[in-house]
Amino acid sequence: MTDPFPFALTIPSELRLLPMARLFVEAVCQAGGLEPAVTNAIVLAVNEATSNVIRHAHHDCAGTPLLLQCRLMPDGIEVRLVDEGPAFDLSTVPHMDPREVRVGGRGVYLMRQLMDELTCEPRPQGGNILRMVKRCARNFPPK
Repeated sequence: MTDPFPFALTIPSELRLLPMARLFVEAVCQAGGLEPAVTNAIVLAVNEATSNVIRHAHHDCAGTPLLLQCRLMPDGIEVRLVDEGPAFDLSTVPHMDPREVRVGGRGVYLMRQLMDELTCEPRPQGGNILRMVKRCARNFPPK
């Protein structure tokens, strides 16, 4: 049986490792033939999600692992972040007015705008799975 998420990266919950998470997702997108603009949007959404998990779910506890999983699909990519934090209900985050001036609090807004699907489900053993899907064309290099 093949792994439904063949690309995976586990990192400690340290903000200084955000570039590693971004590069991992960027590499998967490039290998999958996603357009550069689409890749940049996905990387930005993953950066926001990873930062939120580290800060809010794991409370900057560096020893807590964060798993990033990617799966290329015929019509795009699915990215999952598996955390160890308390259950989180994404529906409690209000849809904000982008014209509102404020410091912070735009991560979920950006994820909602940049991705086609955004869900967060609690795991039975604790933690959450944040799932983001981007539907897009994939360009494959000639053989």
